[in-house]
Parts: sequence; structure tokens; C-alpha cells
Amino acid sequence: MDFEKEGNRFYKKDEDGKLLAEVTYIPDGEDKVQLNHTFVDSSLRGQGVAEQLVDRVVAEMEKENKKIIPTCSYAVALFKRKPDKYKDIIAEH
Repeated sequence: MDFEKEGNRFYKKDEDGKLLAEVTYIPDGEDKVQLNHTFVDSSLRGQGVAEQLVDRVVAEMEKENKKIIPTCSYAVALFKRKPDKYKDIIAEH
């Protein structure tokens, strides 16, 4: 799925402008961001869209040489569920 980027978020809207999916992050110092919000509309749930959103932030932060502190409940659970996938991007606490 293709996402739009605006500021510190990636998102997807339907043709009527309704928000279908979104992930946001905020700067935390010079070399980290907090992944603080993930939303997926019920019409898209169960299709892996939330993980795709997180992976889009991961790709962006890898380009910027930044680490991620997961603070939203979905990102925390995802990073714990797939530690090998995210071990190089997660910030040490």
C-alpha cells in the first residue's frame, strides 16, 4: 500500500478524504524519534496495514540514521513480537 507523507506522519485516505490509516512520530533528541501513534480503520484491519505503516517509518529513520522508541501500544507489541526484524532500529533505553 502506498502512503502519503506529511510532516512527521504517513497516512492513507480514501477517495472521499476519509482517513484510513496513519502513523505518527515525534523527534526525541537529535538521533531518535518516538513512534507515538498508529491508526488503521476497521475496514483495513487484519491486512497488515499497521505493520506496513511502521515499516515505512523504519525505512525513513534508517535513511536519517535515527533510532525509534516505540511508545504507542501497537508499535511496542510489534517490536516485541518481531525482535529480529526491528533489533537494528530500536533505540536502547
